Amino acid sequence: MRATIAFALLCLNASSVAASGVAAASFADLRVQAMAYEHGEGVARNGARAAELYCEAAAGGDAEAQYSLGFMHANGRGVPRDDAVAAYFFDLAARQGHAHAQRMLRYVGEPGTQMPDCLGGLSPQAYAEATPAQRKVIDMIRRLAPEYGVSPRLALAVAHTESGLQPGAVSPRNAQGLMQLIPETSQRFNVRQPFDPEQNVRGGLAYLRWLLAYYEGNVPLTLAAYNAGEGAVNRYRGIPPYAETRNYVTRIMQSFRRESHPFDAAITEPSPELARCVVKRTW
Repeated sequence: MRATIAFALLCLNASSVAASGVAAASFADLRVQAMAYEHGEGVARNGARAAELYCEAAAGGDAEAQYSLGFMHANGRGVPRDDAVAAYFFDLAARQGHAHAQRMLRYVGEPGTQMPDCLGGLSPQAYAEATPAQRKVIDMIRRLAPEYGVSPRLALAVAHTESGLQPGAVSPRNAQGLMQLIPETSQRFNVRQPFDPEQNVRGGLAYLRWLLAYYEGNVPLTLAAYNAGEGAVNRYRGIPPYAETRNYVTRIMQSFRRESHPFDAAITEPSPELARCVVKRTW
């Protein structure tokens, strides 16, 4: 059932996110980089890096990247050959009408039922070490993040940093739940029950999606605004000089490791201060 839901949400995400010209361009950039590593064009050939870049676009719903990952796994090109994983990615792309993926499904058999690790945003070891309650939260975030055009890896890093994956967490400033939404943010994104895990995660993902659009995919600014508010980021034209916020951004960036993220420009106009923002790297 979880795999079926993931199929549906990844396909839904393609229409809501990849339809944006800017988001599509971001996915295309990721594919260009991935192809360079896959074929050794201008860089040393590195199948693992190619698969990582393809998967980042695939997690956002990009059918071409999903097909390319399926092809790599079907042929053992830079990654271990695995027909079940190949079929999983081909099926994601085929459900969006990708003709080549539909044909390839005839040769690799039925898709596997387990979501590939790169889509999930968590290593198999970390997942194995999680408690049953935490695994339930992790599975939910993996399932929901693509619906909002947010990388599961980024969403999980935020949730883990915010609450330790504890649905009942409350901060001294009354930030609540898994994604630590303050009451104003809950109201803004229509979260009526902040301690309901799915409502809270949806609210946090909606806020991340909005911030990614507001800062045109700039991940450090998005994280700083999630922690301190977009008003503070705009006022300081960068990551605010708060120890908590800087530590927060550094911690997540050390895990996520990418400073840009596809975004949907139709969500909101960009920050009026974006062109003047400066990000000083601390990770």
